[in-house]
Amino acid sequence: MDQLLGIGSRVKHPAYGDGVVVRLHVAAYEVCFIQFGIKMVGKDYSAWQVVEALPAEEAVSFTEAEQSLVRILRAWAGVSLEKVPLGDRWTGGKMVLQADGIQPKEIPIETFFHKIVMMRDRLRVLEQNINAHKKLDDEDKVNLQQYITRCYGSMTTFNVLFKNREDYFVGEGKE
Repeated sequence: MDQLLGIGSRVKHPAYGDGVVVRLHVAAYEVCFIQFGIKMVGKDYSAWQVVEALPAEEAVSFTEAEQSLVRILRAWAGVSLEKVPLGDRWTGGKMVLQADGIQPKEIPIETFFHKIVMMRDRLRVLEQNINAHKKLDDEDKVNLQQYITRCYGSMTTFNVLFKNREDYFVGEGKE
């Protein structure tokens, strides 16, 4: 292998599948594989595919290792480890659903917001599963991907609830 991989580099091993470099040793990488856990792989190993190479640094801090683990969990487990903040103006608020002749239904805005964030996370997991699916061809993946993009577009109405723009839903034609 010509390049030295840094912590957080993503690889695809022919036997172990998808993995992320979590620690560097003198002659080997410590790689966390989704299905097989932590394995040692020699730095001279060349039969795997490097999906994303990050530069190697001399010293590795606990924070960097923790950030790598967070990236692994976000990418493959569909786990949202980040606390997505609700816009300040909505804190402590309530959502009221009311129809003619029916008693209004009140829901704490934080509860509703949590469900919106969960929906976003689940759409991301669905998107990852489609992209990684072995039996779907590229055309099928693109067609299914378009439905997910339209779902994101339908959810843009709820962007008003988010504190940070980077957490917003983005539909077609907006990047």
